[in-house]
Amino acid sequence: MMGRGGPYRVSRGASFAQILKKNMVSAPGCSSFVPKPVPEFTSTNTLDHSGNSTAKISSKPKNIPKELIDRYKRGETHAVSLLYQLSQVLQFQVDMKETVTTGGVTGFYFAFCAVIDGVEYKTGMGTNKKEAKAKAAQLALEELLPVLENDSVLPDASVGPPPLPVQERDYPASAAHAGRTVFEGKNPFKNQVPHAIKEMFSRMMDSYPEFSGCGGTVAAFVAQSSTACEVVALGTGSFNTKGSLVPNGRVLHDSHAVVTARRSLMRYLYRQLLLFFSKNPSLEETSIFQQDKTSKLLCLKSHITLHLYLNQLPKGAAQIPSHLRLNPLSISAWEVNNQIGLHVTIDGKVFSVFSSTFEQCCSHVVSMSASDKITQWQVLGFQGALLSHFIEPIYVSSILIGDESCSDTRGMEVAINQRVDGITSKLPMFYCVYRPHISMVPAVIPTDIHSTQKSLSLNWSQGDVSFEVVDSLEGRTVEESPFKSGPALASRLCKAAMLSRFNLVAKEAQREELLAAVSYREAKMMAKPYQEAKSVLKSYLAMRGYGQWVEKPPISDHFTM
Repeated sequence: MMGRGGPYRVSRGASFAQILKKNMVSAPGCSSFVPKPVPEFTSTNTLDHSGNSTAKISSKPKNIPKELIDRYKRGETHAVSLLYQLSQVLQFQVDMKETVTTGGVTGFYFAFCAVIDGVEYKTGMGTNKKEAKAKAAQLALEELLPVLENDSVLPDASVGPPPLPVQERDYPASAAHAGRTVFEGKNPFKNQVPHAIKEMFSRMMDSYPEFSGCGGTVAAFVAQSSTACEVVALGTGSFNTKGSLVPNGRVLHDSHAVVTARRSLMRYLYRQLLLFFSKNPSLEETSIFQQDKTSKLLCLKSHITLHLYLNQLPKGAAQIPSHLRLNPLSISAWEVNNQIGLHVTIDGKVFSVFSSTFEQCCSHVVSMSASDKITQWQVLGFQGALLSHFIEPIYVSSILIGDESCSDTRGMEVAINQRVDGITSKLPMFYCVYRPHISMVPAVIPTDIHSTQKSLSLNWSQGDVSFEVVDSLEGRTVEESPFKSGPALASRLCKAAMLSRFNLVAKEAQREELLAAVSYREAKMMAKPYQEAKSVLKSYLAMRGYGQWVEKPPISDHFTM
């Protein structure tokens, strides 16, 4: 598996610290620096192998939006966050390094310093790590900001901040392997996965602590090889949009954690396809895919398996009450249908498809529950319709539940496995009921029921410089997000972004017939085996009394690039 950043690394030329030191002179008899004006960076944008815009840094420093610094001075931005935001705009490498307390300090303190392109700044101390990191960032900014606030460097705030670059950067070894765990001892997988996810999530929150309340509901995909497991996609969230459907493909209608993580997984799969179709043998070798000689489609290499982690039971049938699991013969058929049948989510609330409340909410955006979607993905594959043009169905080998309030996984077994018993013989080639091993694991990311940021959703996949924050109720990226794709604030997980990646892969794979599709919907409908399997699944669930699968109106997919 690749480390973070993958093979697409862009040289940044002279480091930011080197440029800064060239423009500082020592005052006589003093070890501190007196700043000189910093020259201006310029950049040009190109497309990387993921279809994202990347910045190539020339010999002059890049303009910094004055509003970033103004927000920090008004107390609206955390010092650590500003440091990481500046690192993205100016393309320097920053790390918060734990060190030792300075001389003459009594009592128990934590100590950190900011390291910028290998240069250590003054040590900050605090009674806890968060306080020490904040102080270290403040001390670093006290030296940096006077240099950066030169009028020739900062444009007027009215211009507004430009989109942050999406450049893949070189990371130190500790960052490159964040979320990656090498196996030790016998059968350590169940314990290694939560550790890797906790490490990844903690690193994300250390960089942007103001979003630490967004982790109430977390889902992540982990790729396992013969020697290690590695987090490749992660998502959080608990809501769908509050408005009506938007037919331009640029609004996320469902931002529940497992849906967000799965769309992040799709971005990861597109990246891996670009490696395979790169016509570069060394890059192709790093891809997780190999070609099946029979089908000519791609499949995962034999030593790689995929696993899903959830920090709580998914909404819907997986949360059926214990009395239904223990004594199913003593309850009514109506209660079975309501609990084990299909469910929908509306404004974050869950309803049975048989309930009258659901029928009264037809004007709202409706999504199938997380339990039902996982059931669907374990039959159709997590890759979706567009990716099925290139790869065989991808299933998870295990589902790991890290929910401290959960006593057993019987509800998951019923929802994911038992409801689709007997369907495999009716499915087209390559599709089946893949029964994942479902088990409990340590709860490393506890559910925060009192979070004030429940409506925000985070997403990340391997290769991303930073995570994206989406307002689940609006379906768009928030202004404060570490990553923003552009001024329109369309999420990188939206359907339009997925169609753009699909077209890029189709071009690299020389699939001209796919490039002829005039809309997102047409490209999906061209995946005939996938659509056939989807139709069989919906009919099967209805025939067995679990209810009708609720589809979004086709108009939501009738858009073009």
